[in-house]
Amino acid sequence: MRKDGRLVKNVPAMYAVSPYFMVHRHDSQNMIEVNIPFDPMAKYVHEKRAEGVDISYLALVIAAFLRTTAEFPYLNRFIVNKKIYARNEFAVGMVVLKSGDLDGTMNKMHFQLEDDVFEVQRKITEYVEANREQGDTNSTDKIINILLGIPGLLTVGTALLRFWDLHFGLPKAIVDASPFHNTMVITNLSSIRTNYIYHHVYDFGTTSMIAAMGNTIEVPKRVKGEIVFEKCMPIGLVMDERICSGTYYARAFNRVSVYLKDPHLLEGPPKVVNHDETY
Repeated sequence: MRKDGRLVKNVPAMYAVSPYFMVHRHDSQNMIEVNIPFDPMAKYVHEKRAEGVDISYLALVIAAFLRTTAEFPYLNRFIVNKKIYARNEFAVGMVVLKSGDLDGTMNKMHFQLEDDVFEVQRKITEYVEANREQGDTNSTDKIINILLGIPGLLTVGTALLRFWDLHFGLPKAIVDASPFHNTMVITNLSSIRTNYIYHHVYDFGTTSMIAAMGNTIEVPKRVKGEIVFEKCMPIGLVMDERICSGTYYARAFNRVSVYLKDPHLLEGPPKVVNHDETY
């Protein structure tokens, strides 16, 4: 019995068999670039700033995925040992740079499906402040330093963790400390003036989706017979295709775009929360 998810039993045959042919996540990763119009987000951020409320673009993106997952719960599934599971929580892994350093630490933030954009921003702020200082700032740092502290322990320890996770599921304390067991990983590369990338999904752990935000770009579009350029935030998405259909992903990502084109929709609790009950 896994501590981080529930086994999904009522799975269409095509998806029940796919993990047997595509055993690893790197075998199963699909990639797409999603371009989000920037001006509606910028207008919202400036509007809230004028009201004395700081909202980051990162908070908008996470809140949009969170609210979309409330409607499309299959986004919160994962595959381990050829079986599909519905995750028990919505967790987002993210690297935080240490103060005055080029290196960082990675842990994860925990959200409720009912959280709105203001609660998402609050949790992001707390997470960044808690992990920005030098030294061991979270349980991930502490476990890594323990594994590195004894010669040979890292090789044996990681092999044991992989076997344990694959066949039995890791204890909750280790899952909580692991940045590889989460709904998604997000990285805001625009914060370091970098273009978006397609970040590989990890074979270890349960992460089924990784999103990388990049520098804004000009995207051509046709308006009344003329080509105009629209300023957009590009997001490079890499996902495990085995957890749901391409149609499901397409509709979900379209919903993310809808929320980011009008961030006011991210205020207050969601109107719909669909729980993954197929287990």
